[in-house]
Amino acid sequence: MMCMARMFMIFVLLIVATAAQDTFDLRRPSCRGGKGNGGCRRFDNELPCPSWQSGFETNNLHWKTIPEACVGYVGQYMYGNQYKEDSQAVIKEALIYANSLRLPRDGKNVWVFDVDDTSLSTLPYYARYGFGVEPYNATSFDDWVISWSAPALQESLKLYKRLLCLRIKIIILTERRDDQRSFTEKNLKCAGFHTWEKVLYKGPPFSGETVTEYKSAERKKLEDAGYRIVGNIGDQWSDLLGTNSSYRNFKLPNPMYYVI
Repeated sequence: MMCMARMFMIFVLLIVATAAQDTFDLRRPSCRGGKGNGGCRRFDNELPCPSWQSGFETNNLHWKTIPEACVGYVGQYMYGNQYKEDSQAVIKEALIYANSLRLPRDGKNVWVFDVDDTSLSTLPYYARYGFGVEPYNATSFDDWVISWSAPALQESLKLYKRLLCLRIKIIILTERRDDQRSFTEKNLKCAGFHTWEKVLYKGPPFSGETVTEYKSAERKKLEDAGYRIVGNIGDQWSDLLGTNSSYRNFKLPNPMYYVI
């Protein structure tokens, strides 16, 4: 009942946010990285908004803040049909690929899922702050995590359920901290992600590493333990790049922030 109540509240908030999207105070998101912003920079009025989005979705632009001229574009994209349709296109290809696999039945086949904006949506959180166009605030985001109220990304949930039917085990690899474990796992279960092989968190040994470095190291540990990483899905390039990559990677759209 508690899960149903939380999901109902999120649904109501999404309706309110959608109705008010034309009046949101849209400011700036953060390029969230483990070692500073690296190659991230601002892009103000340099590119048409669709070109800017295409640039970072293909990993050709590394950005710190979204262009001021594109804040309305981001809001419309996230609450319009295009975000959903783009996500559906990614998951459709992932399902085709997963269904085509012919794998040993040795219990070692795994698929890696990210959490934020891959399994669980942070859109209700970022909508409160103009879709994240304000600088990233770790304190307020921690409060959001503790509330364990993030809804599932429904397309990702479809992929998750199909993978379980195919007897491919789920590894959840997140840059969330280990002290957020209980809240994260409550949220995952409440949203429908109830079964997994492991949930891996970014602990103190990786506190100075970028997400790319951290996730590469964790994938290496999985392979060293004998797991076969047949797929990997995330909303950031840092979820997918680096060493010990999967057989195939799938990138979900996310214009609200950029993580290195």
